[in-house]
Amino acid sequence: MTAQSAVDRTSIHQDMERARATFHQLLDESAGSDFGRRSHGTRWTNEQLLFHMLFGYMIVRALLPLVRFFGRLPGRAGRIFAGLLNGSTRPFHLVNYLGSCGGASVFNRRRMGLKLDHVSASLHRSLDAGPEERLPRAMHFPPRWDPYFKATMTVAEVYQYATQHFDHHRRQLTL
Repeated sequence: MTAQSAVDRTSIHQDMERARATFHQLLDESAGSDFGRRSHGTRWTNEQLLFHMLFGYMIVRALLPLVRFFGRLPGRAGRIFAGLLNGSTRPFHLVNYLGSCGGASVFNRRRMGLKLDHVSASLHRSLDAGPEERLPRAMHFPPRWDPYFKATMTVAEVYQYATQHFDHHRRQLTL
């Protein structure tokens, strides 16, 4: 293990744990009426936005195998895939919005803390289990889908994405 990758893994772990603790604090310290209030700068309620923040971590679990797969292919394959995804930005945003509306009814404020605990534990295990050579592997991404998606992202950056996404939306909560 190189010093750089050890620092990357450590900081990723620390950032995920900080976000998880903050998430639980938000759930524990908010009044029931706070969850139905509109968030700032989104069409979601606070509860829906909290689910969306959780969903960012769930998405990372799905993205990691894609990055590992496309990271082994010629760059052209990843660019074509990312281009197709970029072309579907409008439907993606609609599904993203509606999915978080519906997701908050399944994983409501009473269940989403436990779900984040499970997802975080899975991401921590995955991060620790993989070989060092995997962290710099990269693939092309659809940057129009999310402000934190870059045109090319490494496995390490995908792990970091979830917490960047979390921190961004944390500022929009009105709890």
